[in-house]
Amino acid sequence: MPWLHDYDPLGSPLFSTLVALLPLAVLLGLLALAGQSAARAAVAGLVTALAVAIGICGMPADAALAAALHGAAFGLFPIGWIIVGAMFMYRLTAAAGALEVMKRSVTTLSADHRLQALLIAFSFGAFLEGAAGFGAPVAISAALLAGSGFPPLEASCIALVANTAPVAFGALGTPIVTLARVTGLDEQALSAMAGRQLPFFSLIVPAWMVMAMAGWRGLVGVWPAVLVCGVSFAAVQFAVSNVVGPALVDVVGGIVSLAVLAAFLRVWKPAAVWRHGGTDRPVPVSASGGGTASRRGRPLPPRLVMWAWTPWLLLSVAVFVWGLPPVKAALEGRPVAGAVTLLPQRLVAPQWPVPRLHQRVAKVPPATRQERELEPAIYRLNWLSAAGTALLVAALLSVPWLRIPGRQAVAIFGDTLVGLAPSLATIAAMLALAFVTRYSGTDVTLGLALTGTGPAYPFFAALLGWLGVALTGSDTSSNAMFGSLQRVTAEQLGLDPLLICTANSTGGVMGKMIDAQSIVVSATATGLERAEGRILRRVLPHSVALAALVGVLVWLQAGPLSWMVPGAPPAVGESE
Repeated sequence: MPWLHDYDPLGSPLFSTLVALLPLAVLLGLLALAGQSAARAAVAGLVTALAVAIGICGMPADAALAAALHGAAFGLFPIGWIIVGAMFMYRLTAAAGALEVMKRSVTTLSADHRLQALLIAFSFGAFLEGAAGFGAPVAISAALLAGSGFPPLEASCIALVANTAPVAFGALGTPIVTLARVTGLDEQALSAMAGRQLPFFSLIVPAWMVMAMAGWRGLVGVWPAVLVCGVSFAAVQFAVSNVVGPALVDVVGGIVSLAVLAAFLRVWKPAAVWRHGGTDRPVPVSASGGGTASRRGRPLPPRLVMWAWTPWLLLSVAVFVWGLPPVKAALEGRPVAGAVTLLPQRLVAPQWPVPRLHQRVAKVPPATRQERELEPAIYRLNWLSAAGTALLVAALLSVPWLRIPGRQAVAIFGDTLVGLAPSLATIAAMLALAFVTRYSGTDVTLGLALTGTGPAYPFFAALLGWLGVALTGSDTSSNAMFGSLQRVTAEQLGLDPLLICTANSTGGVMGKMIDAQSIVVSATATGLERAEGRILRRVLPHSVALAALVGVLVWLQAGPLSWMVPGAPPAVGESE
């Protein structure tokens, strides 16, 4: 017999909700308030989650421990594998001197750190989010920003804030595809609805990012570039999501935004160049245009610039190709129409039901529309099709291109693994906590606390998605976790399920900057392994404010702006 979730184990919605909050409160409290390392905070949060799951919710102890091991394994692969590939590439380019050339080439386009943040963190990061997702954009963008002269703390925070508006369409639309599968709603309709919410924030986030970094006066100094960056991405995001579907929204939008902004910066320069000083305190530099290369008196040879950027071009191509459904299917040994399977699935993508957990736990209403829904627990080791493998292949192809001896490359890879070991252990503990929360049902207990808000629920639907991403580190996981609950609640309250379910994904993207996994990734990429609490304190207010703005938009779309919902009937007084 499966163990059934109990969403009110204490017989009091208030006390049950407070108990369900304990693991998250311990984790974030130790990180942000007590100044503990992420590793200690994660372990403490995990122990608390296990105590709540076993001691209060009544979850079988062996199932709870199996959930923790399942989460830890998922944290190491595929999440940790992405970090290994990204940091290996970064260290290769640094060892070969290519990173310094890249930094100088970016400053020839603009020495202004505000504009570099737009190019690298927002536009290039959006492309990486669309192609790979799952931590790659934050890791790579933060590392490149740090390599371009940003203070490590600032590089981490900027990468996190930028990785928001594109997230719902990340990894070739995986969050939207998952939401459609969980809710039974049409995938194209969900894509269109998300494309009528997120473009507003694709306009806001670049400006928000610059203002967080340089203040209001700093934003005013580069507002034309901010507008070009945001509008170019938002226009593509709206058009592709509504006409084509969710798969290529970020890939096309990121490329277009990057190209349009780069072209614009060829003809426009800010009146004064703004750069960070040697510490976290920014200082403006009075200079018009011109970067490092021009100040040194000679521009970089185009062949040298191409040599330095080629590894990252290879990386971009690899993660995009790896994410294409036919390629992914072939790499996983699944039958592909008109193609020959490369290798048997048991070799390239073996999977195992997690002992003592698979289908042993069941969701019950209102978290599901079924009488009981058995929770699968299958661990997949798709080592060939994983995004981290694409990064590793690109790095290996770059070794001869960068003229690095094989023995040195092996040593760099070994140093990368050793240096990342503490961070990988932390990520494993973070995901273990998230999986215990999910399989014990305490995540639904937290969600149900928001469903009792009645007419204000459209606002809180977005916050429920935000909470889901903050807990799991993934918009995809949040949609899988709360999608059915969102639809059931919408139907009970007489709200449009399409709007409410989409809000789970679009509100969720704003939680991406505060989830523990992303914070650890950004800290690791910039060498701030013990500064996770500082990063969290910096980005938390931005996350809450942006999530609230999404909630306001959803609330308006449930009322006076209901004409924006695909298939919505015309408002009273409008013609058919």
